[in-house]
Amino acid sequence: MNLFNIVEEIEKIDPDFSDKVNPRRAAIKNITSFGSKVAMAAVPFAFGTMIKRAVAQTAVPSVVDILNYALTLEYLESGFYNAGVAAPGLIPAADLAYIKDIQDDENNHVTFLTNVIKSVGGTPATAPAVDFTAGNGSGNGPFKGLFTAGNYTSLFLKVALAFEDTGVRAYKGQAENILGNKSKVTADLYKTVLTSALSIHAVEARHASAIRSLLGVTPWITSTASKGNDTGVSLVDGNYDGEQNVTQGGVDVTSLKNASGGSTSVAVATASFDEPLSMSQVLALLVGSFIVK
Repeated sequence: MNLFNIVEEIEKIDPDFSDKVNPRRAAIKNITSFGSKVAMAAVPFAFGTMIKRAVAQTAVPSVVDILNYALTLEYLESGFYNAGVAAPGLIPAADLAYIKDIQDDENNHVTFLTNVIKSVGGTPATAPAVDFTAGNGSGNGPFKGLFTAGNYTSLFLKVALAFEDTGVRAYKGQAENILGNKSKVTADLYKTVLTSALSIHAVEARHASAIRSLLGVTPWITSTASKGNDTGVSLVDGNYDGEQNVTQGGVDVTSLKNASGGSTSVAVATASFDEPLSMSQVLALLVGSFIVK
């Protein structure tokens, strides 16, 4: 049995197969050094298991799927700021220019993503039906009144913060999927999508920091050992779940020394890193509340 020929034949059907099994492919090479008959007898079983695991991996969304997912999030945010800026007496004059800058950014993101999707032959997603009260279309959700004058700090900014922090984690969560499309699209398209996603991600992070500053909380998420959410709004706990993670790359950050030579606190460890959210996690948070089912 020539294992290398088998891999090459599979790659004719599935060009991504090599990527799926690497570094397992290195293990295939080592198989030839197995000295015992027992080990060689186990090769067919081990190889079959290897293939099943490789091809059973979750399918990677296409570039257009990723772009439409981002577009849906941008529709949500742009609609939110458009409604907020249009609401009489909601935003204090001192903050209006600030919020309008964010509004412009979100509207530009919608236009940009729509144009990119069209340029690659895709069909842009349409704007979803939304309910900014988080009432799934009832208009009577827990954030009812967020566009009413007097509720700027108590509701509008807190919903804005949940959107911005979630958006940052959502863009980060697509890094793996974008990488998964590297061999499926042209180099130019891959570069365009990756660069654009990183650029928008950075701007969303700035928005989150700006809204946090307006609310008077730290410009970054600072979690406790048991809770990622530092906004004080328990209704959005799910949007921050996972931010309490202190282990990065297998290293418990709290075990590292701080600048004074002492232990790194959970607050510092969690604030030092931002956690990604997968597409399914984000949709589970938004669909049926802010995005009407």
